[in-house]
Amino acid sequence: MTEKRFIISGGGTGGHIFPAISIANALKEIYPDAKILFIGAEGRMEMKRVPAAGYEIVGLPVHGLLRPLWKPGNICVLWKFLKSKHKVKQIIREFQPQVAIGVGGYASSATLNAAHELGIPCLIQEQNSFAGLTNKSLAKKAQKICVAYEGMERFFPIDKILLTGNPVRQNLLDKNITKEEAAATFGLNPDLPTILLIGGSLGAKTMNESVLGNVHRIATSPIQFIWQTGSCYKITIQDELDKIDKPNNLYVTDFISKMDHAYKLADLVISRAGASSISELCLLGKPSILVPSPNVAEDHQTHNAMALVNKQAAILVRDVEAREKLIPLAIETVTNKELLEALGQNALKMALPNSAEIIAKEVAKLAEDQN
Repeated sequence: MTEKRFIISGGGTGGHIFPAISIANALKEIYPDAKILFIGAEGRMEMKRVPAAGYEIVGLPVHGLLRPLWKPGNICVLWKFLKSKHKVKQIIREFQPQVAIGVGGYASSATLNAAHELGIPCLIQEQNSFAGLTNKSLAKKAQKICVAYEGMERFFPIDKILLTGNPVRQNLLDKNITKEEAAATFGLNPDLPTILLIGGSLGAKTMNESVLGNVHRIATSPIQFIWQTGSCYKITIQDELDKIDKPNNLYVTDFISKMDHAYKLADLVISRAGASSISELCLLGKPSILVPSPNVAEDHQTHNAMALVNKQAAILVRDVEAREKLIPLAIETVTNKELLEALGQNALKMALPNSAEIIAKEVAKLAEDQN
């Protein structure tokens, strides 16, 4: 059997990186000796996260388009895109992959455009319910488009679409963790209602301000909180908390490494509405309050959130309302056991398990066709 070689491209946030790594791991299950090369954007978080997962990565000098699109700075963006595409072509000629996989992010466009021009089969993994500009532009060049939501024929040729769901971090599905073990990780009480607040891998300013503005309310509530602030806000928040007495029922960290423990302990999750976060919440059957980020292209997080809200699988709080409403609503919701049960069960019904394995098998079909 010919040695299998794959390129996986994308990144920028954990929402792109974690699915990419899950797909790579699933490909390794099919082809243990496969060579997998990641291509990311210089200076972005994939340049650290991917090597930490055991894979090689090459960075491109690529940047996202500025909004509005007629900004003069986009001339520089276009030049870096062409430079990146040329670099990818050199990489492909040396690495000789059978398939190129794009998961979204700045690097994905340059990589898959170059791969298509060199005759390499391409697969796109679209994580959101509202397709982004990059993947819409790549659709005609891809052999297969793996999606996480129904109705994606609005954006892509229907004959290329496969409903797979989004790959998630596999360790999150560990059923053997007890609530006592999870609570010990954060120095919290396993018997108290717990709210997990995560603003994504980089944090979320509005959500953090919502907590800071309600520290007294949190301190006087019979609820405990796990609060992931994001690395960008670590110092600012620590300075603010130093001015007051941080309550014992509030655990604060910039990044949660044991997210499986955090999910296990949480009775309610407050989260942005990134595609990977929503997939994790559904697979775990976790009740959630979703606060879509207003700072994303095509407002795709609101579309993601509404897919759950319309099926009574999550509660929506708009970003502009969060500072006033979020924490009081969360404290009220986490004490309503009937509501939590309904939200969790409805979320579980929307789960699409084994996504990484399904996508990897589609990649394998494309690779075998090259023999």
